[in-house]
Amino acid sequence: MASLRDIKSRITSTQKTSHITKAMQMVAAAKLNRAEMNAKSFVPYMEKIQEVVASIALGSSDVTHPMLESRPVKKTGYLVITGDRGLCGAYNSSILRAVNTKIQERHKSKDEYAIIAIGRMGRDFFLKNDMNVVLEINGLPDQPNFSDIMEITNKTVAMFSDGTFDELYMYYNHFVSAMTQEVTAKKILPLNEIATSTKLMSYEYEPSPEAILEILLPQYAESLIYGALLDAKASEHAATMTAMKSATDNASDLIDELTLSYNRARQAMITQEITEIVGGAAALE
Repeated sequence: MASLRDIKSRITSTQKTSHITKAMQMVAAAKLNRAEMNAKSFVPYMEKIQEVVASIALGSSDVTHPMLESRPVKKTGYLVITGDRGLCGAYNSSILRAVNTKIQERHKSKDEYAIIAIGRMGRDFFLKNDMNVVLEINGLPDQPNFSDIMEITNKTVAMFSDGTFDELYMYYNHFVSAMTQEVTAKKILPLNEIATSTKLMSYEYEPSPEAILEILLPQYAESLIYGALLDAKASEHAATMTAMKSATDNASDLIDELTLSYNRARQAMITQEITEIVGGAAALE
């Protein structure tokens, strides 16, 4: 049995750990509130730009654009959004497992795919497994602005336009609730599956629909990536909050068990001392 000093030391260290995890839980909860508001506030913009793009692209059969047309797939791009840190449960591992499984199923060599990694955890995983990472960005703030990812979104869309890859899929964790995040795979490019839940509007375009699409389609693709990043950030903070709450609860349970063990050991020691005293007194009689 461990000594009283050892048990007391474990209780103290576990209490210190629980204070840290509790603080991290509270910080993650505060970040989650703001991240959730950011993600929700971006939805109206996404819906409007989707409505305009759909109205132009689907409103006339004469309108064409390279980003709307499917082409033979020689190479597939995967944009993967993970976090820069751990301590967030299965947030990162679930995405990486899904992407790795899909790549192993669909491709036989590194020449058949390209990975754009947003987040250090994903970048490190793919490089460790010798997978083809062509773009990466790390160290994004907890509440990212569009300017923070403008460069990588511009390069991603440009790589599709110049034929570096022929289709692009995005993997990220979709925020459902503070307790639930779902791994989501979404096809970003080509934009040949644009759909809108609202009735298509009739617009007058100047100078022409083609000229409008030339500017609007890259912005739409970039906004899809940014919207997914906001969604993923909310999921990351929620996963961190849940993981830290679980760690705090486990620490509390462990402290209770250790305290019970400490009291039992202390009681046994006192009982033994009393027995020795009584035995010694009886021997003197």
